[in-house]
Amino acid sequence: MTKPTKNAEKPKSKQAKSPREQIVAQNRAASYNYHILEKLEAGLVLHGTEVKALREGKANIRDAYVDFKPSGAFLVNAHIAQYMPGGPWNHEPLGERKLLLHKREIHKLSGRTQSKGLTVIPLRIYFRDGIAKVEIALAQGKKSWDRRQDERAREARKEAEQALYRNRRR
Repeated sequence: MTKPTKNAEKPKSKQAKSPREQIVAQNRAASYNYHILEKLEAGLVLHGTEVKALREGKANIRDAYVDFKPSGAFLVNAHIAQYMPGGPWNHEPLGERKLLLHKREIHKLSGRTQSKGLTVIPLRIYFRDGIAKVEIALAQGKKSWDRRQDERAREARKEAEQALYRNRRR
């Protein structure tokens, strides 16, 4: 009788799992209206019905901004639609939502917004591994001539790419 041999297969290696992100809302107008100076990720304190509404993708952060109070940083004017099956336990759609940041990050951002006339805006809300996060940015408002200049640069880049594409096809 022979002894049973151990399985000769190599153990499965653990594959590097990248964090899965599910984007809920984006502020597409942010790069058009602001110069983005610095980006930061913050956690978001939400109620149960807010989480369910976000999972359905019912959020708008176009007019939202971050306000600093003695108790912390808050996301203001972000619209999260009510979750219909929530009934009487539903949340306020335009309520303030607390951001989870370290104290040094809060002090740094609030100091820069007060002294230099900058603002903090949300760029996107997303779920990373099931946890709601918001990407915020320190931004400076663009003037109308800045926007026109950006538009001209975008048009020039687009024309150059089209010319290169046409040239390669010949």
